[in-house]
Amino acid sequence: MFAEVRKEHVWLQRLVGEWTWEAEGPAEPGKEPETLGGTETVRSLGGIWFLLEGEGRMCGSEGTAQMVMTLGYDAQKGHYVGTWIGTMVGMLWVYERGDLDESGNILTLEADGPSMSGDGSITRYRDIIEFQGDDVRLLRSQTRDADGEWREFMQTVYRRKS
Repeated sequence: MFAEVRKEHVWLQRLVGEWTWEAEGPAEPGKEPETLGGTETVRSLGGIWFLLEGEGRMCGSEGTAQMVMTLGYDAQKGHYVGTWIGTMVGMLWVYERGDLDESGNILTLEADGPSMSGDGSITRYRDIIEFQGDDVRLLRSQTRDADGEWREFMQTVYRRKS
């Protein structure tokens, strides 16, 4: 029983390669935002699953953090699915649903995670991957506020290494 490569998997193939990334971290009150950066390697497992392995400096950290995202397409669910883990967070993030927009350049993934309020509640998050050409992509991370509005808290620019 082998999964077949579908057009949805071909879209994910665009991620494969070596990337550098840069982001502006959220600023603490009265301070300037931090510039963060690092590298990412993306590889494919049989054209079905994709592993995005990154590292770099995170907000308020002197050391290097490591992150791993997995992405694939679940034909039975009809959606992209995946996970995310990082050395700075003690939970497994599960992307239960991801969909492409009509342009075919933007993949929106949704997951539940701990609220940034620190009150122990769980809230909804979105990671939006947008290709702006073959060698540049954005990752916009958003959380849903108590009033149901989406608020962007981080934007990361990825550039393919030449």
